[in-house]
Amino acid sequence: MFILNREPSIANQYLAELRDTQVQKDRLRFRRNLERLGVLLAYEISKALTYQQQSIQTPLAECMVDLPAQQPVLVPILRAGIPFYEGFSQVFDRADTGFIGAYRAPHTSAEDLRVELTYQTAPSIQDRTLIVIDPMLASGKSMVQTLEALCAQETPRHIHIAAVIAAPEGVAYLRDQLKLPYTLWVGALDERLNEKAYIVPGLGDAGDLSYGEKL
Repeated sequence: MFILNREPSIANQYLAELRDTQVQKDRLRFRRNLERLGVLLAYEISKALTYQQQSIQTPLAECMVDLPAQQPVLVPILRAGIPFYEGFSQVFDRADTGFIGAYRAPHTSAEDLRVELTYQTAPSIQDRTLIVIDPMLASGKSMVQTLEALCAQETPRHIHIAAVIAAPEGVAYLRDQLKLPYTLWVGALDERLNEKAYIVPGLGDAGDLSYGEKL
């Protein structure tokens, strides 16, 4: 697992602003910071992809460069994943994109938490690199259900899971439930989940902070 904030960088400022209740009042800035962290994590993930040398012609000479051997498939989990995904789409500007809609059904505790998938569309992921994008990895249930849905008929070459903030319980759930090879990339690993399966200290509801509270 890669954890971005284990090394001092500008990412710590973006994470701090996402968590700060005063800065959160600026909805545009909140979305922008999710986007910025998407750019940073996409860059880190790019180092793990496969490259091949190709020749290009500059105005002065021919030169050899390492270029991606294959473009990844990006899949954000709606709705909170959209601003985070925008950063990934800037880095992987030639990638195909799919979308998954997921939400927490009404629940009173982490034990009875149930995730509903409401929308799915994606290009072929067979033998391709799949990057699934969701800012909050809390219980891990929505991520596992998303991957089960995406991989029901096709098998990706490798799965990269990207989150801004993760809880240890979600990390453990992925480890126990996912059978396909995957790599987890997070901005920060927080302390725990509370009784309603929200990450502590976390930042609250990323979807509500990005777009407004839902009914």
